[in-house]
Amino acid sequence: MNIKHIAAYLVVCSLVVALQPIPGLAHQNSGASTRSAKETPAERDGQHDFDFEIGTWKTHLRRLVHPLTGSTTWVELEGTTVVRKVWNGRANLIELEAGGPEGHFEGLNLRLYNPQSHQWSLNFANSNDGTMSQPTVGEFKNGRGEFYDQETLNGRVIFVRFVISDMTADSCRFEQAFSDDGGKTWEVNWIATDTRVTNKSEASRASVQPAATGGQHDFDFEVGSWKIHLKRLDRRLTGSTTWVEFDGTSVTRKAWGGRADLEEFETDSPAGGHIEGLTLRLYDPQTHQWSLYWATSKSGAVGPPTIGEFKNGRGEFFDTEPSGPNGRAILCRFVWTNTTTNSPHFEQSFSDDGGKTWEVNWITDQTRVKDEPDKAH
Repeated sequence: MNIKHIAAYLVVCSLVVALQPIPGLAHQNSGASTRSAKETPAERDGQHDFDFEIGTWKTHLRRLVHPLTGSTTWVELEGTTVVRKVWNGRANLIELEAGGPEGHFEGLNLRLYNPQSHQWSLNFANSNDGTMSQPTVGEFKNGRGEFYDQETLNGRVIFVRFVISDMTADSCRFEQAFSDDGGKTWEVNWIATDTRVTNKSEASRASVQPAATGGQHDFDFEVGSWKIHLKRLDRRLTGSTTWVEFDGTSVTRKAWGGRADLEEFETDSPAGGHIEGLTLRLYDPQTHQWSLYWATSKSGAVGPPTIGEFKNGRGEFFDTEPSGPNGRAILCRFVWTNTTTNSPHFEQSFSDDGGKTWEVNWITDQTRVKDEPDKAH
């Protein structure tokens, strides 16, 4: 369980500002304020925007070989896409595998819904490096989804646009386009047309099953359902010795044929409140390391990864936080131990002296729930 961004989720700040109206002015504007409130449309809840896509699909891909070079050479691939709901519908996980005369492609996409902005962030990874790219963020309007981000291509900064359209119960269309002139013109470089697979036997064969490599099975011990007990240090890196305790459950499932896994957890505490988190772990077959991405249900976005590996039954994962407790840049370390038992142990630590000393601030102990895979939530 990875909780490096949990402080922002747990610290609930209530700011009440009392504005004293100028006598007479409030009375004059009361009618206008009432009309304005009535005319303001309610924010659209888009949490179910991707429900139409849950299931298994045949995918036909066309990819422009050299975008933004004037190239007109396209390659075509045929494959399968599997889309699953996760996190009680506030996220979904897409696994895509396609191939053709020009090669083979495998991709994974984690889509997260932000209940505050009513937007989705689309986080993509391919099987070559096991890391996520810059998220593409946007929303659906009038049956069309548009998502944008800024990236670098061949050393130049460009805009990226991802469009979902022509959605029916059994088909949909995806397009990716690039712009290197600030969005004035767009060049489409990726087109995918999906057709739903309705045959159950065909759908059951559609999951991606790559060959095992290196440390791909390092997190197999986590697969299943768990009871969890958490301890969180209050006011980290301040000398505090006050801990807040939580109890809850977690479920971890394999994805991407075992080269990734997805954990959903939920806990409660009389002193600390309610926490819901999601962790996506991706394996890089080149470096034999794992990238751990964390999100909370409050933000619907993933932070930068914590990266590392297992050695001699101990997993260590590190990253840097430019703005940690008290606004100071810190180092962050995750450690997994007891992974060969039914009671694995997890600790998070911070260091603000370059790794000379570490303060443990989060401890998780798990107990496996036997034969109850569907009772953890």
